[in-house]
Amino acid sequence: MPKKSEPARITRKNSTPIKVWVLPEEKKSITQRARQHGLSVSAYVRQLSLGLPVKSTIDKEVVADLAKVNADLGRLGGLLKMWLSNDERLKRFGREKSAALIFTALGKIDNLQTLLFEKVKKL
Repeated sequence: MPKKSEPARITRKNSTPIKVWVLPEEKKSITQRARQHGLSVSAYVRQLSLGLPVKSTIDKEVVADLAKVNADLGRLGGLLKMWLSNDERLKRFGREKSAALIFTALGKIDNLQTLLFEKVKKL
């Protein structure tokens, strides 16, 4: 709480609101778009009216998804490298089992690369 000698801090909550008259369909559309961007209706309309860029949380979610797929690719690449390095621990699997594991890993890498490509196309 401000001391009596300090001036009151100006915030949006204690400032004057601007009323905008819209039709019910317009209000619904504005509300949906604000929600898609992860903003309140007030913040969304304020940013648009001030000409500020409205950053979407959807983009952040897609980037997070891409990072997860990239991490999966890195882990699979590490496994593949370990199998191809002729590690003594892998000799117990035998040649055929090792080859099957390698082809399975290559298939998963291919699937993840396809998934990564699809997610990038969404951007």
